[in-house]
Amino acid sequence: MLEAVALNGVLFLPVLGIALLLVLPANHDALVRRVTLGVMLLQFVITAWLYARFASGVAGLQFETRLPWIGAWGVHYQIGLDGYNILLVMLTAFLGPLVTAGAFSAIQKDVKLFYTMVLFIQFAMMGTFLAQDLFLFYVFWETMLIPMFLMIGIWGGERRIYATIKFFLYTAFGSILMLAAVIYLVWSLQTTTGVTSFAFADLVKARLPLDVQTWLLAAFAMSFAIKVPMVPLHTWLPDAHVEAPTAGSVILAGVLLKMGTYGFMKLGFPLFPDATHLFTPVLMTLSVVSIVYGACLALVQDDIKKIIAYSSISHLGYVMLGLLSLELTGIQGAVIQMVSHGLVAAGLFLMVGMVYERCHTRELAAYGGLAKLVPVYSVFFMILTLASVGLPTTSGFTGEFLVLLGAFTGGWSQHLAGNNLPLVLAGISVTGVVLGALYMLRFALGFLFGAAKAPHLAEHGLADLVGREKTILALIVVAVFALGLFPDSALRKTEAAAKSFQQLVATPRLPGGTP
Repeated sequence: MLEAVALNGVLFLPVLGIALLLVLPANHDALVRRVTLGVMLLQFVITAWLYARFASGVAGLQFETRLPWIGAWGVHYQIGLDGYNILLVMLTAFLGPLVTAGAFSAIQKDVKLFYTMVLFIQFAMMGTFLAQDLFLFYVFWETMLIPMFLMIGIWGGERRIYATIKFFLYTAFGSILMLAAVIYLVWSLQTTTGVTSFAFADLVKARLPLDVQTWLLAAFAMSFAIKVPMVPLHTWLPDAHVEAPTAGSVILAGVLLKMGTYGFMKLGFPLFPDATHLFTPVLMTLSVVSIVYGACLALVQDDIKKIIAYSSISHLGYVMLGLLSLELTGIQGAVIQMVSHGLVAAGLFLMVGMVYERCHTRELAAYGGLAKLVPVYSVFFMILTLASVGLPTTSGFTGEFLVLLGAFTGGWSQHLAGNNLPLVLAGISVTGVVLGALYMLRFALGFLFGAAKAPHLAEHGLADLVGREKTILALIVVAVFALGLFPDSALRKTEAAAKSFQQLVATPRLPGGTP
C-alpha cells in the first residue's frame, strides 16, 4: 500500500512543483531553480526506493493503483510498475535533476516558465510510462507534445519556428492515426466480448481478425515509428535537436525517443501478434536501414548536435532489432540499450551545451585542442564517446552485445527454418558498430585534438568545468559504468516481462497463425 502511494507521489510531484512555482514571487529566478531541483531530487529518491522494492521475477504489475475515472467508457486511472517500464521510469527520474541543474546558467529568459515546462514534461513522460490504461496512456502521450513544443519554440535557436512546426506536424499525424486505432480497438473488444475497457490487460486478450490486426498495427506503428524515429520518418529529429535548447535536446534524446520503442514493446507487438509476424520483415529491414543510414549521416555532419542526433537514429535501430528478434537476450538487450542510450546521449548533449555556452558555436570545424585547454571536460567527453561506441565495461557494450546476440540467435533459427533474411540483416547490422566507432572517433579527433585551433578558442576565455557541471557528468558516468559492469540487477528486474513479451508475440492468437 505504501509503495502504491509512493508511486502516485512520483507521478504527481512535478504537478506539485508547478503549483509551487506559480505562487513564487516574480524575479526570483534562483529560488525557482532551487525549488525545481528539490522536486526533481525528491522524485528520484522515491523512485530509487521503489526500484529497490520492486520484486524481480514477477511478470505482472506491482504497486498498482486502479480507480474508476469515466465509468461509462470503461476508463480507469490505472498506473503501476512492471518489467517493461521499471528501468525507463528510473531513467526518467535520474535525468530530471540533471536536466534541471544543467540549465541553471543556460536559461536566463523567462526562467519560471521554462522550469514550469520542464516539470510539465516530466509529469507527462512519467505518466506515459506508468499508465496501464490505453485512454490514460494516450492522454499522457499527447500531453508531452505541449511542453516540448514550447521549449523549442521559445528557447530554441534561429530556426526554432520551423523546427517546432515540423515536430508538431509529424507527431500530430502519428497521434491521429493512433487515436483512430484506439477507438476501433476498444469498439471491437466491446462488440466481440461485451466488455468496454481500455485496460492493457483486457485489450491484449482480444482476438481480432488478421486484416483488422494489420490495419491497427499499421496505425500504431506509424505513431511509434515517428517517435523512435525510424527511417524514413526521421527527418524531424535533427531539426528539433539543433534548434532545441540543451535541456530540450537532453529530454528528447534521453527519454522522449524511448516512447516509440516502449510503445512497440508494451502495446504494438503484444496487442497484434499475428500482424506483427507479417510486419517483421519490413520492420526489421527498416531497423537495420536506420542503424546503417543513421551512422552514415552522422559520419558526414559538421554540426556537433547533428552528429549526436543521427547517432540516436542508429542506436535506437538496435533497440527495434532486439525486440523483433523475439529472443530473450535480444529483448532484454533492447531494454538495456534504451537506458544506455538515454544516459550517453543525454551526457553528450549536456557536454555540447556546456561548450556552446563558452564558445557560441556548434560547428565542428571551429573546435580543436580542447584536450589541452579543458582537460577535465575532455576526460568526460572521451568516456561518453567510448560508451557510445560500445566499449566493454560500459552500458553501450552490454546493450549492443545482447541485441546482436539475440539477433544472430533468432536469425540462425530462422535460417534453419528456411528464412535467411533475419540472419542477413543481423550480419549487416554489425556494420553499425564499425561506423559508430568511425563517426564518434572522428568527432573526438576534431573536437579535442586539433591543436591548430587552440589559440582561437583561448581568446574566448575558455574555462574548464565548474563544480556543478562536474557533478552532473560524474553521475552520468557512474551510471554508465554501473550498468555496464553490473547489469545483473537490471536484467533480473526485466526478465519476467521479457519472457511475457516473447510469449505474447511469438504465440499466434488466431487459428492457423504463423508462430
